[in-house]
Amino acid sequence: MEKAASFLSSLIGGGEELPEPKATVRSILIYPIKSCRGISVPQAPIASTGFRWDRQWVVVNSKGRACTQRVEPKLALVEVEMPPEAFSEEWQPTPDSYLVVRAPGMDPLKIPLSAERATVDDVSVWEWSGSAYDEGSEAAEWFSSYFGSPSRLVRFKEASEIRPTNPDFAKGYKIMFTDCFPFLMASQGSLDALNEILKEPVPMNRFRPK
Repeated sequence: MEKAASFLSSLIGGGEELPEPKATVRSILIYPIKSCRGISVPQAPIASTGFRWDRQWVVVNSKGRACTQRVEPKLALVEVEMPPEAFSEEWQPTPDSYLVVRAPGMDPLKIPLSAERATVDDVSVWEWSGSAYDEGSEAAEWFSSYFGSPSRLVRFKEASEIRPTNPDFAKGYKIMFTDCFPFLMASQGSLDALNEILKEPVPMNRFRPK
């Protein structure tokens, strides 16, 4: 947590010494598969693209276009599980390490974290397009059955692909399948103020911060 706080301070303050922080990090949410449910963790290692494992996978349609809850609301019901030790600083996947995916009416899907995968081209997320790792036919059949339309699960190919952030707002940083920025933050105070004017209050996870 201290390492995360230090990194975020450097982003905000340009690496300068800052006074004692006035805010406290209440939770960290990691979303391994874009637009699916998140995992609440007590700590998370930081990579050059943000928190490790965050939005590293995305479901794409038959044209390679990313699927989000805007077009596939059923993604909101997809739960993702990772080994608890995956959020330790030095941990590396073994042949027995899996990303486990669950959804109503579906058998669990296990995705090996250390397996070598084929590369697919023309994967696109908003304005970006490039290559990604294809998680195979079993994952494709699982998501295609769940959505009722051809779908595949792909993983960001860090070895060769770069997806830069908008230089007008975060010049020099990069992301995987996240929207816009390496870190997406929301404050409890802002949520409390919003809920004061809503007829029905909404929880923090409605905004999918991390």
